Amino acid sequence: MKNRRPLRLRTAEGELRGSMDEDLFVFKGIPYAAAPVGALRWRAPQPVAPWRDVRDATAFGAASWQNRELCVVAGGGDPGVLSEDCLYLNVWTPDVEPSRPLPVMVWLHGGGFAMGSGGLPPYSGKPLAARGAVVVTINYRLGHLGFFAHPALDAEYRAGGVVNNFALLDQIAALQWVQRNIPAFGGDRDNVTLFGESSGARSVLSLCCSPLAEGLFHKGIVQSAYSLPDKPRKAALQQGEQVAAHFGLRNATAQQLRELPAEAFWRLDRSLSPGPVPIAGDAVLPQPMLTTFMAARQHRIPLMAGSNSDEASVLTYFDVDTAEMMRQLRVGKPLSYRLLKWLYDIHDDRLLGRAAARDMAFSVMPWILMRAQHNVGMPGWRYWFDYVSEQSRDLYPHGAWHGNEVPYAFNTLATMQPGDGDRPYSAGDHIFSQRMADYWFTFARDAGEFSHRLEGAVSWPAWHPGEDMTLAFGDGGKAALLLKRNFMRARLRLFRLMMKSMVKL
Repeated sequence: MKNRRPLRLRTAEGELRGSMDEDLFVFKGIPYAAAPVGALRWRAPQPVAPWRDVRDATAFGAASWQNRELCVVAGGGDPGVLSEDCLYLNVWTPDVEPSRPLPVMVWLHGGGFAMGSGGLPPYSGKPLAARGAVVVTINYRLGHLGFFAHPALDAEYRAGGVVNNFALLDQIAALQWVQRNIPAFGGDRDNVTLFGESSGARSVLSLCCSPLAEGLFHKGIVQSAYSLPDKPRKAALQQGEQVAAHFGLRNATAQQLRELPAEAFWRLDRSLSPGPVPIAGDAVLPQPMLTTFMAARQHRIPLMAGSNSDEASVLTYFDVDTAEMMRQLRVGKPLSYRLLKWLYDIHDDRLLGRAAARDMAFSVMPWILMRAQHNVGMPGWRYWFDYVSEQSRDLYPHGAWHGNEVPYAFNTLATMQPGDGDRPYSAGDHIFSQRMADYWFTFARDAGEFSHRLEGAVSWPAWHPGEDMTLAFGDGGKAALLLKRNFMRARLRLFRLMMKSMVKL
């Protein structure tokens, strides 16, 4: 029988009081670094001051400042309390004293580095923990609080030590917390899987390239990472000065910048936004992520990576008109336009643009990652998500939207409220979700540098350029698990060459 020792647990920083969710131990709102406020704004996360009394860990901590309404509509739910004091994490574990340490899964939420939190309903760690994993979700700094460059702030660092990617440093601090404390929750500090979706997936890839993160995690799952290039530090510095000027602070000092109200930043016009990518060129991310992977210089760990069949759905939030995109291509680069029509055999410019944008911005990334994995002698697994809830297929005529795979991978459909109350998730949806989550857990538990396949309902071989196998979760929106050979190979080879000039917002 499971040891049900009291819900009080000691970490390196102090004792916590958690709660039970059926058979699982849950600890929420655990600080993993000091509050990044006042003089600590735009600085590396600092250690938490230890506490003497038992700290309550039964409620989620605050999320970073963001647009709450947008998060509710597009980010997975209400992020809860918003504050600059946001460096908190949550842990679900099936046993704090297991007979052998359990695999650890650390989730980095998406949201374009501008919205989201680790406490949103789709990210409940309960179903994966029930399979035998210790699941950790985190909050980190967003928007300008997470990514910012300004000459006055850079002047505080020694040469070569400048930091602009504060959100990535937060994620690294959370992984360091895992290394210090996860054994107390029953977790194996030597088997940590870092996984994320969208900007969370970009974070996983950035940390795979960061010298500061090496050794802190041992494998990664990359869900719908996009191919937008990282922002060069020079451009980030120019934008930082523009932001300061917007607030009337020309030639601003670091103190003046830190005195600005935290909630003022997320309301800024998109032209002043840091955008959905990290900054390349600081101590955290010395080289652009894509440059590192294309040169096969990433950390040598196993990776799973994939994308969805209608990722172009996210372009609505960036006001991208796919028909107009094709019109401009037809006028400006007629040979490229004709080549796309030949590759896709689609003659409606709106649909052609939607498919091409999906593949150039999303589908090409897993293929590039698999090539990079092969080049460093590490296994990789590529997937394609093309499943749509049985009672909502008329709403998704082009396939699975950006982010639709998340509750299936987490197996959290039961915690999700469908947007239309008349379209509840079906028994078939739940069965499909169970199968998909099984693969995520199996990867976290079993994948290693010498693994050749993942076992499940379909035995999933590691990617190899000679076979180029992709596991499709769904086919035409319907339930299926299919191995596809050379999936999209011709067009992805082309887009790998075109992406630097064509992938932009």
